Amino acid sequence: MRDAVIVALARTPIGKRGGALSKVHAVDASAQVLNGLVERAGLDPSIIDDVHWGNVISIGQQSGNIGRMAVLAAGWPESVPGFTVDRQCGSSQQAISTAAATVIAGHADIIVAGGVEMMSQVPMGAATVEGTGEMGGPAVERYADALTAPGFGGRFNQGAGAELIAREWNLSRTQLDEYSVRSHERAVYAQDNGYFDDEIIAIRTPHGDVSSDDGIRRGSTVEKLSTLKTPFLENGCITAGNASQISDGAAAVLIMTSEKAAALGLKPIARVHTAVVTGDDPVKMLTGPIPATHLALKRAGLSIGDIDAFEVNEAFASVPLAWQAETGASDEALNPAGGAIALGHPLGGSGARLAVTLLSHLRRTGGRFGLQTMCEGGGTANATIYENLQ
Repeated sequence: MRDAVIVALARTPIGKRGGALSKVHAVDASAQVLNGLVERAGLDPSIIDDVHWGNVISIGQQSGNIGRMAVLAAGWPESVPGFTVDRQCGSSQQAISTAAATVIAGHADIIVAGGVEMMSQVPMGAATVEGTGEMGGPAVERYADALTAPGFGGRFNQGAGAELIAREWNLSRTQLDEYSVRSHERAVYAQDNGYFDDEIIAIRTPHGDVSSDDGIRRGSTVEKLSTLKTPFLENGCITAGNASQISDGAAAVLIMTSEKAAALGLKPIARVHTAVVTGDDPVKMLTGPIPATHLALKRAGLSIGDIDAFEVNEAFASVPLAWQAETGASDEALNPAGGAIALGHPLGGSGARLAVTLLSHLRRTGGRFGLQTMCEGGGTANATIYENLQ
């Protein structure tokens, strides 16, 4: 029976908005990750069957099928194709799932899966249609703009969804800020102890090579966070301090069958054990990881206690806290190296970044199973279970 294993992984450092990676073109960042990945594997890129590449805001430098553009910019043979996946924040996690399914089905033997988002240059909201439409008519609105949240008025956004989650699960501002401080503290510890070193490839920038995440805040405290405004709801809970950072970055994994890995003399890191996606309330939008986790565990025949580590994207602190309340996962196993609040959330690259960090953690600690899940715009969520093979 064919399977899908991961034999190499790589990511850029995650750059904060306007930070170390802010002048790097999205195609160049993607190309550098592709080349870093095959260099780590010692693989000739000419034998790669496809590149599945996640991206959310596909305009400007991220338009024109960035997956294919990255292949060309990397200098790989023209015979290597590539395509771009958009499942909002879960785009590169979906790329991993799609690649694994393609390999298992026998339509390909070797696929690179990952994604990118350079939000300093292509910011959130850049794709929103404003002003007048063609021929002087009214602008065409996105369907999502018609969604409204009771009590918030006007058009809906994810911050309002995060506030609704905090309210439904009785999460206080202090709890959210405490979680955020924990995220930074864990990321600081991971960075200082070299946990990210095997994940990151140095990225060339106009100002020199960059090899470390620059969004982590040292010395963050609940007292400092308590002074921040709540932009989504007066006297609410959600602030810039307990939400994910707007970031630049890319990440990727190399997927193939166990048989192909053996033929190439490569030692698999992990198996893609189970991969699912589900939909949930499009207004709260960010609760999807809860049913996605339950579905993944059911299909895998596992319980929450069988999972050694979880990566639950920290879009807002209320998301992993509500997820933890519903699943009963231990605090120690949840985002053990910090999450997007500390490291950042480069939309289309985050799913692969979580996978890279989770697999590195399992390899370092010897845990057998890891689960990652990601809330996504429109109320969907991916969940993936990996089995450590090392």
